[in-house]
Formats: sequence, structure tokens, C-alpha cells
Amino acid sequence: MDHLKVLGIKFITISISVFSIFGIFFNATLINLFWISLFVTGISYLIGDLFMLRRFGNIAASIADFPLAFLSLWVLGTLLIESSIPIVMLSLMAAFFITFCEPFIHTYIIENQLSDDGRTDSPKMSQLQTEFAEETDGQTITNKEKHDS
Repeated sequence: MDHLKVLGIKFITISISVFSIFGIFFNATLINLFWISLFVTGISYLIGDLFMLRRFGNIAASIADFPLAFLSLWVLGTLLIESSIPIVMLSLMAAFFITFCEPFIHTYIIENQLSDDGRTDSPKMSQLQTEFAEETDGQTITNKEKHDS
């Protein structure tokens, strides 16, 4: 159920960007804009949130979301929308607005979804610790126990 909430929130934010930017500058149909929003949401959720966010944290996932959103908008826009205007600039603008919203979505995911999973992922680099101890020989320990008794 939590995955559906996050997907809904992501779909709304991506749809607002796609419908407003691509809808204003292109004569695109609502169906094409809906499919672009849906595919970008799925790609962004699978790669950015389920893979990058869990392994590298919020900052790295937010940084990775910009090229991911840009490339997916650019490819899907050229496939689904016919236009004489270069789609690269509009894809950059839409990717910027999507990336601006992603840290808030990542914070929601970290607070609600990652803590409720019940599983522990590998620790991040800033959470690793090193333990130091003196090396002892097994014979030394048994000899010391004999002398004490």
C-alpha cells in the first residue's frame, strides 16, 4: 500500500510538470502526455527510488534523478510527440522541475517506507565503524587460566 502512495505522489508531480510544459509548447494529445508521465514515473521509481535511494541515500538519488528524468522525457517525447520544435530544451525544463520535487518524495519514502520494511539494508559509507582489539593467542589464555587457579 505504501508503494501505491509513493507512486501516486510521484505520478502527480511528474504529471504536473509534463502536462504544463509539454502541453503549453506542443500540440500534444492528453493521452500521449499521460503515457509519458506514466512511463517516467515507473522508470524513476524503479531506478531512482528502489535502487539508488536505498543504496546511496537521498543526495545521490536526487542527483541521479535529473539525467534519468531528462533522458526518459527526451526519448519518450520524441517517440510520442511530433513537433518541429526541439524537444531537448523542454525535456531539460521538465527534468529540472521534477528533480526539484524529488528530495521531498525521497524524504517521505525514507521516513515511512524504509523504516516499515523490517529488513536491514547494507549500511551506508558514513555508518561503517572499525573495531580494534589486541590479538591474543589461544595458548596464552589457557595458560593464564591455569596460573590463576
